[in-house]
Amino acid sequence: MPPMTKLSVNINKIATLRNARGGDMPHVAEAAKNCERFGAQGITVHPRPDERHIRYSDVKEIKPLITTEFNVEGYPSKKFMNLVLEVKPHQVTLVPDPPEVLTSNAGWNTIEHFSFLKECIQEFKSHAIRTSIFMECNEDFIENAKKAGADRVELYTEDYAKGYLKDPENAVAPYVYAAEVAHKNELGINAGHDLNLDNLAYIAEKIPELLEVSIGHALISDALYFGLENTIQMYLRKLEKH
Repeated sequence: MPPMTKLSVNINKIATLRNARGGDMPHVAEAAKNCERFGAQGITVHPRPDERHIRYSDVKEIKPLITTEFNVEGYPSKKFMNLVLEVKPHQVTLVPDPPEVLTSNAGWNTIEHFSFLKECIQEFKSHAIRTSIFMECNEDFIENAKKAGADRVELYTEDYAKGYLKDPENAVAPYVYAAEVAHKNELGINAGHDLNLDNLAYIAEKIPELLEVSIGHALISDALYFGLENTIQMYLRKLEKH
């Protein structure tokens, strides 16, 4: 039986709540520790250049406090790369989002940006940092991710989440194929964006090679109703292999 898919909790929304009032409530680093204590197998942060939610200082504070996987997402600007090389997380996920976007809304074109990505990946791997590339379900792009030196791809699951309510089988089909392409190219497979308690179990079942999901908005929203500890346990149960 394939290993259980790991749950990495994206805590950006906790930082958004803190920043709405200033001060240090809720405490972001403490939230990261609690997510780990409540069963999360990873913590994800996505600092943006304007630090509108996670701040660069948060990333530095969190790293020594957690023992599970630390995943730092972002566009590989010079400032971001310097942060990652200083903090040395377990994984860096490269996302092609410009500073002004509200949330990540596209994967990399690894053909057009091949040289840039290859250079960034080589730098991270020289410091023993596992590198994942945020991807759509494009066979050529996935194959080029491997050629650029990536260790994993993170499948961008917004289209799956939108299609799931109407036709789960058709919604998941491109992701199953993309995962097969990634697996054939010896790339690890992560997934994230708009995954929730309704659609998570199905995609995890259909992609047995899925190593990790990164979930933030839905999980933190659910925690308002169910509590953070209970919510994390609810998501972990969705990832159990049967």
